[in-house]
Amino acid sequence: MRDRSPTVKLVIAGLIGLVLLIPIIMVYDLVNDRQNQARIAESTITAGAGGSQVVSTPVLAVPYLTEKQVPVLVDGKSVMQTQQVRSEILIAPVQHSLETRLDTERKKKAIYETVVFSADMTGQARFELPEDLSSYDVTRDQLVLSEAQLRFGVSDARGLRGGAKASLGGESVELVPGQRARGEGSGFHGTYDWSEGDALDLEYSYTLRGSRSLSLAPEGGDTRWNVTSAWQHPGFEGRYLPDTSDISDEGFSASWSIGTLAIGQGPADEAEAELERRMMSEYSAIEEASDVARATIALVEPGDIYSQVDRSVKYGFLFIGFTFLAFLLFDVIGGARVAAAEYLLTGAGLVLFFVLLLAFAEVAGFALAYLVASGAIIGLLTAYSAAVLGGWKRAGFIGGLLTVLYAGLYVLMSLEEASLIVGSVAMFFALAGVMYATRNLDWSQTVREPGEPFET
Repeated sequence: MRDRSPTVKLVIAGLIGLVLLIPIIMVYDLVNDRQNQARIAESTITAGAGGSQVVSTPVLAVPYLTEKQVPVLVDGKSVMQTQQVRSEILIAPVQHSLETRLDTERKKKAIYETVVFSADMTGQARFELPEDLSSYDVTRDQLVLSEAQLRFGVSDARGLRGGAKASLGGESVELVPGQRARGEGSGFHGTYDWSEGDALDLEYSYTLRGSRSLSLAPEGGDTRWNVTSAWQHPGFEGRYLPDTSDISDEGFSASWSIGTLAIGQGPADEAEAELERRMMSEYSAIEEASDVARATIALVEPGDIYSQVDRSVKYGFLFIGFTFLAFLLFDVIGGARVAAAEYLLTGAGLVLFFVLLLAFAEVAGFALAYLVASGAIIGLLTAYSAAVLGGWKRAGFIGGLLTVLYAGLYVLMSLEEASLIVGSVAMFFALAGVMYATRNLDWSQTVREPGEPFET
């Protein structure tokens, strides 16, 4: 009975492997879809608590009056007239220190879970009138100091809780919503009579809820920020990284000391100039993406199951390749006859592993899901291989191979930075083993009796 040559069998196995790329891509899309659903669920959970929060340094907004030439219509003609215009100058503190206690809580909806936080903010700052007001084209006489406003910026005001307090020069300031400090978002403010224009000491406190991350956008002078929390997995991001940080099983603490030169901004700024600069930065994708002037604490979720499953799916073709290669060697060297349909069914089982992994990981966590899914597929394909390859001894080899593959994949995903070099070395030795096993194989041989092995 004529049989296909080893080369033809290799081509058939390769074509079936390529066909199986289609369901692997579908599984990859399924992971992305489930991840998007999880993000939507997280947004629903955090709807009442607020999203990622950005707080800015408090500023004093001081109105001033100036005269400008503006066009007006007189008898149908446009003429220039001098009118008094009201503008604002924003004065940042020369010193600012902030203490934050970050308490976290897990919220759950169905199978989805996320982390929200409550940040107790307690700060002190010192304000002084700039000595060089003339550089802003403003004189002391133009300032309406009796109508100064103390402004706090918060990106998502839904997270503000009652009990916010502030005092300037020992005098309590009544706080009301609105009038953000700078940039996007919202905030709260209070009016203060600063007629004397002397240096002012500010003390304030408020509680802010949010999720995912908390950021500080420093303004003006030297800024110090100290944060403590029981959360064990912080991520430090943004332009400013902490000077010191301590992470342990009990939580973390971090301290920032951001100088005036690092902030790159003077003690005062015209409100119109600030608005123009902010609008320009919104159109600068590079600045928005890579040069955000913030110190950020991200509440990192350890072992995001979707990113782990996503990484494992990317190794799917290796599982199919190694298993098919083992079947092919048993066929062309060991004498077992493996049909195309048997390759296809085996590959379907290997693809099913990733679906099982995703399904169980959403309810039981990645580690347990990996153990259950890999155990089920190893058992299934080992039993099936006993029938395909004609014996439990050969099936045991397939089971051992799959065990090594699944264990190796788990180790590769846990190594992270070293995964590429370890995986590359493993692939090298695997290829060397295949070359050694097929070194005497006549790939052009086309005739042999069923059950008669090739000589090696």
